[in-house]
Amino acid sequence: MYGATKFTVGGSLKLAFRPWVDGLGNVPADGPAILASNHLSFSDSFFLPAVLHRKVTFIAKAEYFTSPGVKGRLTAAFFKGVGQLPVDRSGARGAGEAAVRSGIGVIERGELFGIYPEGTRSPDGRLYRGKPGGLARVALATGAPVIPVAMIDTEKVQPPGKIVPKLIRPGIRIGRPLDFSRYHGMEHDRFVLRAVTDEVMYEIMKLSGQEYVDIYATVMKRQLADEAKADKEAEKAEKEAEKTEKAGKKAQRDETAEQRRSDPQ
Repeated sequence: MYGATKFTVGGSLKLAFRPWVDGLGNVPADGPAILASNHLSFSDSFFLPAVLHRKVTFIAKAEYFTSPGVKGRLTAAFFKGVGQLPVDRSGARGAGEAAVRSGIGVIERGELFGIYPEGTRSPDGRLYRGKPGGLARVALATGAPVIPVAMIDTEKVQPPGKIVPKLIRPGIRIGRPLDFSRYHGMEHDRFVLRAVTDEVMYEIMKLSGQEYVDIYATVMKRQLADEAKADKEAEKAEKEAEKTEKAGKKAQRDETAEQRRSDPQ
């Protein structure tokens, strides 16, 4: 099913968007490897597999596989067809452990495992701090090489919240494999995990040319949501104040008119 779905989806994407790719030879023809990519758009998980000659398995939230109805079944079939694995993200720690186990399983089968170290899509096109729990642990537990990947302009193809994509040509830059075998067996050392993750993010930054922000994307998203909420509340308060002011002026005009009627002078 994967082959047929990849042929259909991949062929359609390449025909419609003509994505360019640089460094395709850095992906091994066989054997396990981890593809660590920046994350700009929902479509990243489709454009990258479309240009590769091998299957790459990404982690996807379990809701894509469990939604009810005909649409839900079609969505689940599609995500399974393009090689995505469901992970329950209801608990942060549980989700991380599930992602690590799934990643190790993919690597042990000698396949390509795709992961977004930022943990979520960038809210503004910048590159955010990588989370050390998934990428580094899988790399150190398996000894698999990490291949940095930069998605280019995919956020312009399908901006967050937009369903219909724009016909803009995106790009993909694939860097040289990174070897972390010197840290093998140290997947529980948080300082090593941080060092490995930061090294990968640095390589992604060089490939993508993105501005780097040394906070997690999830933190920025919360900040932006809080700011949007505060702006909305301020706008509402301003409108209420204007409404109150207008009501006060009207009441004053009505009172003045009433006084004039009662005092003809």
